[in-house]
Amino acid sequence: MKLAIAQFNFTVGDLAGNTRLILDAAEKARAGGAQLLMTPELALCGYPPEDLLLRDDFIRACGTVLAQLAEQTRGIALLVGHPHKRHGKLYNAASLIRNGQIEATYLKHILPNHSVFDEVRYFTPGTEAVVFDLDGIKFGINICADVWESAPAKLAQQHGAECLLALNASPYHLEKQFTRYDTLRDRVNQTGMPVVYANMVGGQDELVFDGASFVMDQRGEIIHQLAAFEESLHFIEIDADGNPAPGPLFSDPGIEASVYKALCLGVHDYVVKNGFPGVLLGLSGGIDSALTLAIAVDALGKDRVRAVMMPSEYTAGISVSDARIMADNLGVRYDEMPIKPVFDSFLQTLAGEFEGLPFDLAEENLQARIRGTLLMALSNKFGSIVLTTGNKSEMAVGYSTLYGDMAGGYAVLKDVPKTLVYRLSHYRNSLSPTIPERIITRAPSAELRANQTDQDSLPPYEILDAIMEMYVENDRSPEDIVGAGYLEQDVRRVVTLIDRNEYKRRQSPVGVRITHRGFGKDRRYPITSGYRPLTF
Repeated sequence: MKLAIAQFNFTVGDLAGNTRLILDAAEKARAGGAQLLMTPELALCGYPPEDLLLRDDFIRACGTVLAQLAEQTRGIALLVGHPHKRHGKLYNAASLIRNGQIEATYLKHILPNHSVFDEVRYFTPGTEAVVFDLDGIKFGINICADVWESAPAKLAQQHGAECLLALNASPYHLEKQFTRYDTLRDRVNQTGMPVVYANMVGGQDELVFDGASFVMDQRGEIIHQLAAFEESLHFIEIDADGNPAPGPLFSDPGIEASVYKALCLGVHDYVVKNGFPGVLLGLSGGIDSALTLAIAVDALGKDRVRAVMMPSEYTAGISVSDARIMADNLGVRYDEMPIKPVFDSFLQTLAGEFEGLPFDLAEENLQARIRGTLLMALSNKFGSIVLTTGNKSEMAVGYSTLYGDMAGGYAVLKDVPKTLVYRLSHYRNSLSPTIPERIITRAPSAELRANQTDQDSLPPYEILDAIMEMYVENDRSPEDIVGAGYLEQDVRRVVTLIDRNEYKRRQSPVGVRITHRGFGKDRRYPITSGYRPLTF
């Protein structure tokens, strides 16, 4: 028999649009000779629907469109993910539709409640196996987190399953695919069943789903591998014993290419799914805004991107020159709005308050807030959303200005450490010359005072990023980090800054998550806290 995977980009809450995608995929799969179409987890409503699941009207609407989908599906069996209410309890479910009827419904057993997942808030765990026969082959069903533990797959095997179908909405982070391989290989080794792993693709707020669906045979070998970050309708031949035949294998694109694709997909879907006509950003002549501009153009096309250079008296001439070259390389609309007249007006208004006091952070941040105000004014007037350009390293230690460079609607590099910003910039230039080399090689600077560089206030980024990774992403103690070879003064400085700036991060825009621990829903620290981890 032939099975098809719909690795598609579903939109949370767009029940009509998602239904059209599924019906279109079913028709194409049927025309291609498939007897079964498999969709990702909660494909009908998109993932994660979050507190939409608390609305009775939403659950009723999901039930209505599921019934309509069943009525319209003919000539092919369909396995579709959806929320399901039974006896007053809500479940994360997958139903088998055949001959216009909902024939069986599987209820997800393992409800993740960690990282970005909060399914215990909404769902009740299921306990039963569902195994169905199609063309003489017995298929078992698991949903996403079910395959990360052994019991659900073993239960399906005990009920006669010969091949396991795993519906997933598994978000991307660095090297996630290799963890999936290892996990599914454990299930194969425990049960002897091959696994068809179907994953969602697309951006949803801070999450990006990479697709990268695959088939693993009964020996634990990958015999089908779909491309990551792309929609695909993929066909799999399965023999009479439930064993899939080998098929195409798309290779892993590598870290930089994967992250770049994830960032582009996240930006594209956030802008398009939310109906913004385009984006605009402040182009400073520095590497962060240069990379953000490249990502925006690759995600949306040059006609939907606008760059604004807002030089001050502290902006170097080469910064303006490099910004012009960068905008010209990408063909975007580029404007210059000098902020000195506005800055001087603010200083005149504040002259009495600031009299006798030295130029310091107040004047520096004032420049950033003027720029933020100008960008938001353009956003209000023309409807484009402002992309902020700060990276994870800056967000970690508060090297950013509230209502200034943090002002905007989407933070493209929010989870990208500064050292990775450089690697991504080199990667983008390997595709075509885009970011001027001087932007990459210059010492980074906010250019808010004379002769300023980032390292006036921060350790070198390779040190800062390493400490940040251990403290933020891996929950290592400051003592552990010092024991790993980092200077006590650097650890004390970075950890203190990270803890002190939670209030800033809480007010930052949502941004693309590419690590296993971003500054978003998977890291929930109190702003007001008396705990101090520094004991040395």
